[in-house]
Amino acid sequence: MRPYPPLATLITASVLRARGHEVHLFDAMLSKGESEFARSLEEHAPDAVGLLEDNFNFLTKMCTTRMRDAALAMVTAAKARGCRVAANGSDVSDHPELFLAAGADAVVLGETERTFPELVEAWGRNEASLAGIAGLALPAAGGLVHRTPTRPFVQDLDGLPLPAWDLVDVARYRAVWLKAHGRLSWNVVTTRGCPFHCNWCAKPLYGTRYAQRSPAAVAAELAALKRTVRPGHVWFADDIFGLTPRWIESFAEEVAARDARIPFTMQSRVDLMTPSAVAALADAGAEEVWMGVESGAQKVLDAMEKGTRIEQVRRATRLLRAGGIAPSWFLQLGYPGETWDDVVATRELLRQERPHDIGVSVSYPLPGTTFYEKVREQLRTQTNWSDSDELAMLFEGTYTGPFYRTVRDLLHAEALVLAGRPGPMTGSEIEEAWQDLRRREPEFRTERSILPGATLPRAATGAC
Repeated sequence: MRPYPPLATLITASVLRARGHEVHLFDAMLSKGESEFARSLEEHAPDAVGLLEDNFNFLTKMCTTRMRDAALAMVTAAKARGCRVAANGSDVSDHPELFLAAGADAVVLGETERTFPELVEAWGRNEASLAGIAGLALPAAGGLVHRTPTRPFVQDLDGLPLPAWDLVDVARYRAVWLKAHGRLSWNVVTTRGCPFHCNWCAKPLYGTRYAQRSPAAVAAELAALKRTVRPGHVWFADDIFGLTPRWIESFAEEVAARDARIPFTMQSRVDLMTPSAVAALADAGAEEVWMGVESGAQKVLDAMEKGTRIEQVRRATRLLRAGGIAPSWFLQLGYPGETWDDVVATRELLRQERPHDIGVSVSYPLPGTTFYEKVREQLRTQTNWSDSDELAMLFEGTYTGPFYRTVRDLLHAEALVLAGRPGPMTGSEIEEAWQDLRRREPEFRTERSILPGATLPRAATGAC
């Protein structure tokens, strides 16, 4: 129960309004299903429909089959009512042919703020050809796809309007958040893209560039949020917030000058958490920083081309805690070559550094990544999770999916105990479960479990 309104969609809505268009929002985040979308079509009778995904929510990169099926059903429903339809998002960019075959008139590739309004206006003029609009994928003869010239990225992010917050049912979001967490959290974005090169991370929309809003513009948005939406917390949805200590320091100064301080959570990297950056984050209102730790085994980080070291994980975690900010970790299981010893190394790092919270996943092959190409021949008939909690192994790793789900549950239980929060297991029960998994470990191995350089577990009677 941590819903956020579709931020990228709302920014495009503001651009459309500024160009004189009437805009309605169907917010799928709080919807019970596609039937509500059909009712929204009935109520508003739009000329054009844009299925524009919230591309700032990292979960959208996973392209679950549930999300895909819903989007395709919505395309079909909109076309059945005679609407012009465009779709956008990571999955849409990777597989435009699926959405065009379902009836979409166009696929918007990359950012939407410039391309979608141009497309809507071309439809309004009944232009016969859309080939002159950059950044589209269009249906071509024989079921093929024609791509128009690539559209340059938006460079002046400060020139974009604020999201159309008034289109959102704020009261409904507030009720959900207050019931589950005691305060409303809202989303803001300050950047686009990520300049780092982890080989499992897909960047189908924003690429490896890093575009950044000015500290003053972001602080002004927080001030506007305080006056209108009145959230008790902000989640900065950037892949990397701040990047340099100087930007964060300027941001803290602008926040103070505008009385715009709202407690916030953001995402970063362990190698970016310097003493000056942490101090400025604390001044600006940071409560929690999520970092991509991924693994407690250096060889796994090196294989991922993560560009970080275990010592940096320890240093960043301790710096944040000392600065009064909760350090939280993203962990990734199942990367090719990971062994039992590497899993234990991750557990031991968790026990030693005691992060505030963790998020655990397994390696997920995203199209367009080096990792995807490495395991492409191993991909089975299932190439996407059905939902974001499935944790299925889509390729043949060292262990099967049930093993990693068990490890995930144990790591989460460990994190709760270490943080002194109530959880499903006591410390002794967790230790017993690890010992049991240690004994049963051979049952979960795949044919690829014996890898060059791998260290297999010692006798099952040994220490965990």
